[in-house]
Amino acid sequence: MLALILGVLLLAVTACGGGGAGSGSGSGSGDAKSGKGDSAAAETKQSEAIVSITPKDGAKSVDTSGALKVAATKGKLTEVQVKDAKGTAVEGKIAADGASWTPSTHLASGTAYTVHAIAKDSKGRTAAEDSGFTTLTPKNTFIGTFTPEDGSTVGVGMPFSLRFTRGITSPDDVEKAITIKTSPAVDVQGHWFGNDRLDFRPEHYWKEGTKVTVQLRLDGVEGRKGVYGKQNKTVSFTIGRNQVSVVDAKKHTMKVTQDGKTIRTIPVTTGKPGYDTWNGQMVISEKLAVTRMNGETVGYGGEYDIKDVPHASRLTDSGTFLHGNYWGGDAFGNYNASHGCVGLRDVKGGYDSGVPAAWFFNHSLIGDVVIVKNSHDATVAPDNGLNGWNMSWDKWTA
Repeated sequence: MLALILGVLLLAVTACGGGGAGSGSGSGSGDAKSGKGDSAAAETKQSEAIVSITPKDGAKSVDTSGALKVAATKGKLTEVQVKDAKGTAVEGKIAADGASWTPSTHLASGTAYTVHAIAKDSKGRTAAEDSGFTTLTPKNTFIGTFTPEDGSTVGVGMPFSLRFTRGITSPDDVEKAITIKTSPAVDVQGHWFGNDRLDFRPEHYWKEGTKVTVQLRLDGVEGRKGVYGKQNKTVSFTIGRNQVSVVDAKKHTMKVTQDGKTIRTIPVTTGKPGYDTWNGQMVISEKLAVTRMNGETVGYGGEYDIKDVPHASRLTDSGTFLHGNYWGGDAFGNYNASHGCVGLRDVKGGYDSGVPAAWFFNHSLIGDVVIVKNSHDATVAPDNGLNGWNMSWDKWTA
């Protein structure tokens, strides 16, 4: 009986011990092995690349230039997307070494942006980072008023001219935000007159039929300390037929040419001695069917005040016009009698479409060129009107 009891106890101990040992070396060690394997796999799959975005996520009042930067360490950037709330992408470029990305242009002011960036480490494993921020809302702003108007057809001498509402002290940044595309393609360059005017033109007069598209992306450009642009606009215009008119102050004539061929010769009168007309290339910047001309506005006191000058085309900001003249008698084609303008025969009221002044007015476009030669005055200043053609291309692009 004792032997039987001892045998049963021995069997129970063996069974318990065997079961415990089997469970520990199989399930236990298996669980441990499986755990180590999952951890190693996770470590193997995790990229070593680290993506950093400046400014930090949620940042407010971020500067529109120089603040946005994306970088990667222990890896190379492969993709960077920066978009505003409308989904418009900000153009940028990843550096050749893949270590950084910078925007190609400034950001718009008062705008929320999102950033999504991806980098890969040396084993091709990816890491991603997302962020968002909002740019500053400026207290002081500027815009550019421009000519010609959007959708207009203009003459071959028409520059694209911008006059800014504030003096610009960062001209390169402002000019960089303006792009001009033409069809057919032609090199167009800008030139600053002072700190508040920027004109664009090609080396020679535009080719007839050229289509010009100007993109103003001034929103967010810091034109001067603390003063930002607030203008995004696209302006398009077309170059019409080639008309250039040549006024000979000595012969008292004006030859009107189209495509290099004279279509009409008109008797004129120009500035009398002491009031000589400017020489040089001048561009029609404004057309007025009737206007008032008062000597006091141009420094000539009360020498004249004509309230109904017909068919007037402006050539300079200082007051030079090519206009109809109904009071000039027999001066046209014979002698110079004006106070500096170019006068063409007309009638009071400008009702007769057959007179020379009316004919020229009706056959002219804003942007047509009028060249004056053989006058006793100097050449008109390039910034007196839209007359940058009086500056050499080397000086224009300097």
